[in-house]
Amino acid sequence: MKLLFFASFREKLGVDCEDWTNLDGIATLDDVLEKLRSRGEPWQSTLASDGTLAAINQEMAPLCSSVAEDDEVAFFPPVTGG
Repeated sequence: MKLLFFASFREKLGVDCEDWTNLDGIATLDDVLEKLRSRGEPWQSTLASDGTLAAINQEMAPLCSSVAEDDEVAFFPPVTGG
């Protein structure tokens, strides 16, 4: 699975992408986020927002969506407009 981090997530985490080959116990986007948060700071606070947006293979998806090893998963911070 390829993970992509955009905007302030990329800046705060200091990484724009990761490749995961072992998805043991990971079935949903929520599982991916939980594994990332388990790394501690800055992962925990950066990805703690209830407004975190995600896409699977370039299509927006709810966090309960299933993921597979060959997916591209992107995370975006919540957006606001004016």
